[in-house]
Amino acid sequence: MIRQTVMYPAGDVDGAPATFDHDYYRDVHVPMCTEAFNCTAEIDKGLDGPNIAAVHFFFESMDALHASFASPKLGDIMADIANYTNTTPVMQTSEIV
Repeated sequence: MIRQTVMYPAGDVDGAPATFDHDYYRDVHVPMCTEAFNCTAEIDKGLDGPNIAAVHFFFESMDALHASFASPKLGDIMADIANYTNTTPVMQTSEIV
């Protein structure tokens, strides 16, 4: 099982506090992703620590993860980031052991 984690750092962005619309992320963005990527997801709302939010997408294999990046909806997903945050996401790919 492969987990693709996308983390959204807290802190300042160009001298202003990071913003994040958790409701939009949960109700619109993540469902858009799971449909396009054909995967499941879990969302974290940061309460303390370096990230304001994170999402964990789960894939059966690296091939399935790589196939998700070929989704014709990827451009729409990337463009949607501006609708819920001003911070730049950081990604990590992990194997669940």
